[in-house]
Amino acid sequence: MEWTSIVAIYTLFWVVCAFILLPVGIRTADETGAEKVPGQADSAPTNFQPRKVVIRATVLAALLCGLYVANYAQGWVTVEDINFFPLPEDPA
Repeated sequence: MEWTSIVAIYTLFWVVCAFILLPVGIRTADETGAEKVPGQADSAPTNFQPRKVVIRATVLAALLCGLYVANYAQGWVTVEDINFFPLPEDPA
């Protein structure tokens, strides 16, 4: 596998992981007891920490990308393994 392919796959994993991890650990004003600003949405976070999201997404994406590349190199799970609806064999 080319290194540029690995970088592209890692980037895709990172973006997906970042979006999945965005709501993790977020607390609203009602949950923290903070005073709301007039016009503030009830679901607005009071303790958003983007550095934590970046670090967590980086670690998780590295782990998932490493597993993906290792699977590509070793062939642990192939297309034939996950093909639940194989084409019927030709009787001829």
